[in-house]
Amino acid sequence: MVEYNIDEIRGEFPILSRTIGGKPLVYLDNTATSQTPRSVVEAIDSGYLDFKANVHRGVHTLSQEATELQEECRRRVRDYIGASSVEEVIFTRGTTEAINLVASSFGSLFPKDGEIILTVMEHHANIVPWQLLQSRRPDLKIKVVDINDKGELLLEQYRSLFNNHTCMASFCHVSNVLGTINPVKEMIAYAHSKGVPVLVDGAQAIPHMHVDVKDLDCDFYAFSSHKMYGPTGIGVLYGKKEHLLRMPPYQGGGEMIAHVSFEGTTFAELPFKFEAGTPDFVGIGAFPKALDFIDEIGIEKIAGHEHELMEYAEAKMMEIPGMRIFGNAPDKSAVISFLVGDIHHYDMGMLLDKLGVEVRTGHHCAQPLMQRLGISGTVRASFAAYNTKEEVDAFIAALNRVIPILS
Repeated sequence: MVEYNIDEIRGEFPILSRTIGGKPLVYLDNTATSQTPRSVVEAIDSGYLDFKANVHRGVHTLSQEATELQEECRRRVRDYIGASSVEEVIFTRGTTEAINLVASSFGSLFPKDGEIILTVMEHHANIVPWQLLQSRRPDLKIKVVDINDKGELLLEQYRSLFNNHTCMASFCHVSNVLGTINPVKEMIAYAHSKGVPVLVDGAQAIPHMHVDVKDLDCDFYAFSSHKMYGPTGIGVLYGKKEHLLRMPPYQGGGEMIAHVSFEGTTFAELPFKFEAGTPDFVGIGAFPKALDFIDEIGIEKIAGHEHELMEYAEAKMMEIPGMRIFGNAPDKSAVISFLVGDIHHYDMGMLLDKLGVEVRTGHHCAQPLMQRLGISGTVRASFAAYNTKEEVDAFIAALNRVIPILS
């Protein structure tokens, strides 16, 4: 795909031809999960129909073929994110498990009276794992960076929170509510100047921008396949080898061991030390097809297309009386969280669905941010490579239809 051929792109997603309540489907819930192109689904089918056998240790042909598909994916991901080695690419069930792995394993190495820096815009997946660690280690303290009215992090406050007790900083690359693209490279550099390692939650960034973990110099980077046109139930944790070597295993079981006896167990080398049990090797084997889909279009073209749709939608939305959009940072991803007057977000989402427009409503697993904004939740529309201006027009028309009813 040399040019941005929207018809060709949409043709890869059969679900987009569906109707909801007799209306053409307008899918604007991409921040929660993106749709999956035909090439990925076909690869999943092939995994079950042609290659299904448990990976690693098997001497028979099917096991070796399935193993090669999984390890080819690991090599592909290494190159996609710019990691130094396949040993730094850990397969997980998603971003949530990846962050839990770091909090549990790396967190066990934190010194007494350590402090962890988070931000108020974090997804629950980058809050609760640290609180669970804190429940086991009451000496640990969590500090939180606030935002300004545009939805940007207060960087001066961020810098002021570091001290001799700071042992970790963990923050999102892009907010799943505000769309704010945080200056993570600058934030990482500052943390490192204080000797503090950094985890970046990249779930909302990697579907929309080029990510090079060596350029960012992050210590950990976590993301999910299902938000980037890939299979559900798999994700990636990138970790610098120097940290992964020090960290104890996260879970015990098959695959992550070198030798087991009742007298003691030794663990496998990286990356397998952190991959206990049978993985979703079918999904992992299909994931490269999603990366191929992104690369064939070009991540910069996708981002440009999505940004154009967001600006087009926001301009039309601001013509609607009572419209409030949350998140107005100049550097913003293609996410629009909004409320209209006193209309409840749930009611808005229910009626939009009747008109075929699929949006997300609620607190978006970001309740501390909702508290900071003084609201219980929002309606959220988010864009992907396959969305169109015609769909934005349908979304605006649906808003103009349901708002008088709900008002």
